[in-house]
Amino acid sequence: MIRIRGRLGATALSAFPTMGSEVRGGDTVLTGSLEDQAAVYGVLAQIEALGLELIELRRIGPSTVDDA
Repeated sequence: MIRIRGRLGATALSAFPTMGSEVRGGDTVLTGSLEDQAAVYGVLAQIEALGLELIELRRIGPSTVDDA
């Protein structure tokens, strides 16, 4: 889950075609499956390139990484 300050329009949302979006409390929340850490960094780079303000990044659901 990625929370971005403000409501993103259709043009900004088109930069994240594999992610769903909804507005919560005036912010935009993107959700979707990111395959690996490189994909996470790619989305974060896109957010930065668009000049958007990242508020929160959170893993939801079970972890697939072995903690041992």
